Amino acid sequence: MAATTAHQLFSAQQAGMASFVGLRATSARPATLTSAGAFPSRCLRAVSVRAATVVAPKFKTLKPLGDRVLVKIQNTEEKTTGGILLPTTAQSKPQGGEVVEVGEGKTIGDKKIETPVTRGDSIVYSKFAGTEVEFNGEDLLLLKEDDIVGLLKGEDIAELKPLNDRVLIKVTEAEEKTAGGVLLTDSAKEKPVIGEVKAAGPGTIGEDGSRKPLDLKVGNTVLYSKYAGSDFKGKDGTAYVVLRAADVLAVLS
Repeated sequence: MAATTAHQLFSAQQAGMASFVGLRATSARPATLTSAGAFPSRCLRAVSVRAATVVAPKFKTLKPLGDRVLVKIQNTEEKTTGGILLPTTAQSKPQGGEVVEVGEGKTIGDKKIETPVTRGDSIVYSKFAGTEVEFNGEDLLLLKEDDIVGLLKGEDIAELKPLNDRVLIKVTEAEEKTAGGVLLTDSAKEKPVIGEVKAAGPGTIGEDGSRKPLDLKVGNTVLYSKYAGSDFKGKDGTAYVVLRAADVLAVLS
């Protein structure tokens, strides 16, 4: 019997792929993830700033090794809401996708650590992470587990489940006026560095293979590094940042 093609493998998960509605990048830094309401017609194809490695058609399967995962990249919008075609440099690089294949995990000490995602999971990953591959007409990304920010259980970043040592923080609103009452533009606003922890990962894995829980708890008000992590906006416009626990400087009370 002929080997099952990668295209057949991927098609089984495509029907249930999350739409990532509401995951919009903030204006404080370059865009990180755009809205993509159930992949409308204007979402033509994935476009990225790096050239993907094209795998020859003679290869039928692509199996990630170790703690790597293979991800189908979320499509990027190629037009503005007003219908203006965007140049490649103006398009947001996707940061979300669906897991289509998973490696066997990694070994630390004498313990085998399984990868914490499975086929069909919708994930958010670090910007510019991984190796882009074009395989059987699919735009894919090979990622290490540590590049995965979290699992997305719904269509809003507020529902993100962070992995490892990452935390999801609801950002305190920035001041929109100076003390003298002058309205500030987005570029002139001071980036907020205070927020509330809304979700926390299970912690890091030590050299002995055991997991060390984070000191941060849901509900903590924290002070964090100014330019750390990735900024997002939820469906209701609420600002969030996802960062590593090491970038949290202090807990406020």
